Amino acid sequence: MRIQFTKMHGLGNDFLIIDAVSQHVSLRPSQIQKLANRHTGIGFDQLLLIEPPSRPDADFDYRIFNSDGGEVEHCGNGARCLAKFVTDRKLTAKPTITVNTVSGLIELAISESGLISVNMGKPILDTEALPYKVPPLPDETQTVSLNTPKGPLEFGLISMGNPHAVTIVDSIDTSDVASIGSAVQQLRQFSDSVNVGFMEIISETEIRLRVFERGVGETLACGTGACSAVTYGRLLGRLGPKVTVATRGGNLQIEWEGVGCDLKMTGPAESVFDGEFRL
Repeated sequence: MRIQFTKMHGLGNDFLIIDAVSQHVSLRPSQIQKLANRHTGIGFDQLLLIEPPSRPDADFDYRIFNSDGGEVEHCGNGARCLAKFVTDRKLTAKPTITVNTVSGLIELAISESGLISVNMGKPILDTEALPYKVPPLPDETQTVSLNTPKGPLEFGLISMGNPHAVTIVDSIDTSDVASIGSAVQQLRQFSDSVNVGFMEIISETEIRLRVFERGVGETLACGTGACSAVTYGRLLGRLGPKVTVATRGGNLQIEWEGVGCDLKMTGPAESVFDGEFRL
């Protein structure tokens, strides 16, 4: 059985995208792991599966699998790639696309410049949605103290449909992202693990960010991580409503007026190559 695919990336966060609207696809976690291997497979951070809509108010279903084969709820960089993919492949001619994810509907729009905006919905500030277990419960800034290899550090707990713990650092260049990120992911408070963000605040309109993602490790960019970091900075009163997030792969623009408002993310998406693999 041969499966057609496209390799894409959003600021270096790379994806294998499969059109499951036009072809039948069923993959086991072990098969996804083999495809994700950067030495013996295709190599990617996440696999994105585009399926026919399962609800009448959506244009497509959008499923996301990490390189370890586990399915996750949301991926902002992937959503932008999805929008470019379905438009380039003429699977839709709509200027605004609605896709159904495990965590609900999101809207995607491509501008004339080629940048793609995603309405990410409202950040979820209920820690039970992460899920986050064991007191102490966070205050209104979502801040908790967590044990790390560097001692106790403060993290803001935010869900964008998937869980994030964001800490503020003096410099992302000198932060021990791998060891701290891995240790936090293994804490018993996070029963489903967590994405760990390291945010360096440059000004109220600019931050630098690195993210250690669950099931993947550090990626060059993380869309939901950027959204969560800006949300946390806004809750702390340290960031404005429009913020440039500089990742190692490039820049994202995040707009959020505050609690109760939807968050908007804008950035690029690029196709790399098309191919096929045989199951």
